[in-house]
Amino acid sequence: MNKESIYILEDRGIIYINGDESFNYLQNIISNDLNKVSDNKSCFSYLLTPQGKYLFEFIIIKHKNGYFLDCPKYQIENLYKQLTLYKLRSKVEISNLSNEFVVAALSKDKFSEFNNNNDAGMTIKFREDPVILDPRCIDLGARIVINLEKLYLSAKKLNLKISNIDEYYKLSHSLGIPNSDTANFQNKIFGLETNSEELNAIDFKKGCFVGQENTARMKLKEKISRRVYPIEIIDGNINLDEIIKINNVEIGKIVNNSKFPFGLFKFKDPNFKIEKVLETDQARIIVKKPFWF
Repeated sequence: MNKESIYILEDRGIIYINGDESFNYLQNIISNDLNKVSDNKSCFSYLLTPQGKYLFEFIIIKHKNGYFLDCPKYQIENLYKQLTLYKLRSKVEISNLSNEFVVAALSKDKFSEFNNNNDAGMTIKFREDPVILDPRCIDLGARIVINLEKLYLSAKKLNLKISNIDEYYKLSHSLGIPNSDTANFQNKIFGLETNSEELNAIDFKKGCFVGQENTARMKLKEKISRRVYPIEIIDGNINLDEIIKINNVEIGKIVNNSKFPFGLFKFKDPNFKIEKVLETDQARIIVKKPFWF
C-alpha cells in the first residue's frame, strides 16, 4: 500500500447504534467483547447464527454516545433488519448512515506519522474523525470513517492522493483477508471456518453471544476441519461452488470467484499443501499463504 495514497472503500457502509442500553444490547449478541472498544480502541466482530455460522461482520468504533459498525455495504439492509430483530425493548436507536459517511483506507506507515502505537485496533482522531489501525491485521493499514463532504479536504491536508481501490484489495487478498465479497459465506460456513479467531473477531472469555455455545464446543473439541484461504489462478477460469481437487481427490471448493478469489479447504487432509497446484474443472490454482498461517 502506497504511503501517499488513500483508497475510498465505496463497498463499505456505516450503521450507527446509540442509546442508553447500546452497550448491553451489542455485548449480548456480538462475538467479540465490547469492553475492548473505547475512544482509543476499536475491534472486529461477527454476528453469527445461533448455530455459529457466519452471518455478518463489522469493525466496531466508538462514536459519541454510541458505536459505528463499519461493514460490507451489501450486508447493510439485512444487518439492519437483524439488529432491529434483536432490539426488542432495548433503549437503542439503529441508523443507517451510509449516505452520510464513507470509509477510506490509508497505509500503516501513514498512520504511524500520527501515532507510534501500532497495536491492532488502535484508534486516534484526525479533525474529529476516527482513524483506526485495522483490528484484523495491522499490515492492512488504517481506515478513516468520515463525512463525505470532509473526505477530499482531509485527504488534501494529509497529502494523500485518491488511488485505485484494487491496490488495497490486492493487499487484503495477499494477507488472506476477505473484505466485501463474502455473500457465499453467509449461513453456509461456520464462523471459525472463516478464520474468525485468527482475525480477532471472537473472544472466548466474554461469555454469551449468539452462536457462542456451538462455536465454543467446536473450538474445544477441535472440530474445525475446513478453512477459507486465498487462492491464485494460474490459468483458466473458476466458478462459484466449483469443486477443487488434487490427484482427483476433492480438497475444497470455490467460495469467492471475484478478482481476488478464496476457497474453502479441508486443511487437515494430508493432500492439502500451501503453494501446491490444485485443479478445478476449468482452471489450475494454488493456495496462497495467509499472514496468520
